[in-house]
Amino acid sequence: MTSIDADIDISKTYTELLPELGSYLYRLTCDKEVSNDIVQDTFVKVMEKQDQFNGRSSLKTWIFSIGTNLAMDWLRKKKRWSETAQDEAKSLAQSDPHYRAALMDKSQNSPSGAFDFKEHINFCFTCISKTLPLDQQVALILKDIYDFKINEISAILGSPEGTVKHWLFLARQTMSDIFDRRCALVNKQGVCYQCSELNGLFNPKQKQLKNVFQAVDKKDLYTLRTRLVKTIDPLSANGSDLEDTIMQILRKAIDD
Repeated sequence: MTSIDADIDISKTYTELLPELGSYLYRLTCDKEVSNDIVQDTFVKVMEKQDQFNGRSSLKTWIFSIGTNLAMDWLRKKKRWSETAQDEAKSLAQSDPHYRAALMDKSQNSPSGAFDFKEHINFCFTCISKTLPLDQQVALILKDIYDFKINEISAILGSPEGTVKHWLFLARQTMSDIFDRRCALVNKQGVCYQCSELNGLFNPKQKQLKNVFQAVDKKDLYTLRTRLVKTIDPLSANGSDLEDTIMQILRKAIDD
C-alpha cells in the first residue's frame, strides 16, 4: 500500500467512525463545542501520526486512543462533578428567568427539543458518570456504552488489563449506588422527584419509565440503563438540543 493509499484508508476509516467518536467525546466532556473541537484535533493528530500506526491494535482503537488522550488532557483541567450537580442546575433554572426561558424555547421551538424517556436515562447516566474518577469514567463508557473489549481499553488508556477490570468494577458499583440513592424511578427521595417541575415539562413519560424500572430486579437495573443508553446518540437524538441547553445550565450552575 502506498502512502497515498494509506492516507485515503485512514481518512475513510476516520470518516466512518466520526458519528461514534463524536458522541463518545461528547459523553466525556458534556460540552458540544469542546467535543467538536476535540474531534477536529483528533483528525489532525491521526493524519500527523499515521506513520506511527503499527497495526498492533485496530485502526478504530488507535483513533479512539488519540481522541481519548486529547479529551483526558482537557478533562484533567476540570473538576469532577458532584452528585448534586443536577440539583444545582434545577435550582438555577428555576431561579433565573433567562435559563428557564431558554429551556422552554428549546422544548417548544427546536426540532431537537423533545426529551424522550430514554434520553432522560441517557442524560442522568452521563451526569453521574462525571462523578467518577476520570480513568473509571473513560473505561466505563468505552466498555459499557461502546462495547470496546478489555484489551482495547487497556491499549487506549495505556494501563494493564487487570487495572481496567478493577476500574470497571469500582465504576459500576459507584454508578449503581448513586442511582439507588438518587433516581426517582427506584427511590422516592431521588433527584427526579426534586426536579418534578422540570420533568413534567420535558419528560411527560416519566411515570411510564418508572413502571418499567420497578418491574425489573434491582440487580439488573444497571444493565437496563446501559442498554437504553446505547440506543441514544446524544448529538442527534430527538432531544439533543434540549439536552445541550440543560448541560450548559448545569455547567454554569457548578462553575465548570
